[in-house]
Amino acid sequence: MLFYGVAEPLWRLIAFGTAFALLAVLELSHPRLERPELMKALKARRWATNLSILLLSSLLLRIVFPAAATGVALWADMRGYGALPALGVPPLLSGLIAFLVLDFAVWLEHVVLHKLPILWRIHRVHHADPGVDLTTALRFHPLEILLSMVWKAAIIVALGAPAFSVLLFEIVLNAGAMFNHANLRLPPKVESRLRRFIVTPDMHRIHHSVERIETDSNYGFNLSIWDRLFSTYVAQPASGDDAIVTGLKAYGRDAPTKLVWSLMLPFRRG
Repeated sequence: MLFYGVAEPLWRLIAFGTAFALLAVLELSHPRLERPELMKALKARRWATNLSILLLSSLLLRIVFPAAATGVALWADMRGYGALPALGVPPLLSGLIAFLVLDFAVWLEHVVLHKLPILWRIHRVHHADPGVDLTTALRFHPLEILLSMVWKAAIIVALGAPAFSVLLFEIVLNAGAMFNHANLRLPPKVESRLRRFIVTPDMHRIHHSVERIETDSNYGFNLSIWDRLFSTYVAQPASGDDAIVTGLKAYGRDAPTKLVWSLMLPFRRG
């Protein structure tokens, strides 16, 4: 158990760095869309803002939850909390159940962030990004990151989720989010087969459309099954994959690329 607590930041950092570097190279070599917000100066400004938001969110999370989600799992395990250990579920099955329940919980949280106005005010920081690439996956307001951790912690404790499955889920969630936000062109056959099981870039980009009916669809980050089960799946944007416009109409293309503006967005009216 001590191993998970000590190694968790290192494993997550290695996984993050590897996924980020790989996807950054793939975005450059196989871009899905080539637009000003995804190229040159404007892209550099977006990246600087999005990565700065990531840094601030990470610092706040480590202050409030020093051991992060894996630490919560270890804490619950030491006290014997949770339904899975109470029912005597074997470790490997517990890990699989915990992974699936956490993935559904994140999907459900995402839906609620869109439906409750007070939470949408925070979540719109993510959607205000005029371009969608792997750094958009890192652009979550510090308040949203904190709320998300509280929600995941509650699920982890209620389940008694094994620490190994929580660590794996956090790594997959982070890498999966960067992948499905990536400005990456996949071969059509590969894309159509992948989205039967996981969320692909073309599938999730629809969620970032300026059209509200499309924004309220494709909420998944990892598994695509939840949107299909709950009828929130949209296969194609109305304007087509190449003509889709992303972001939020109310804020334009320039202001959301600025750090202070983005951090203050939850406190703005409208």
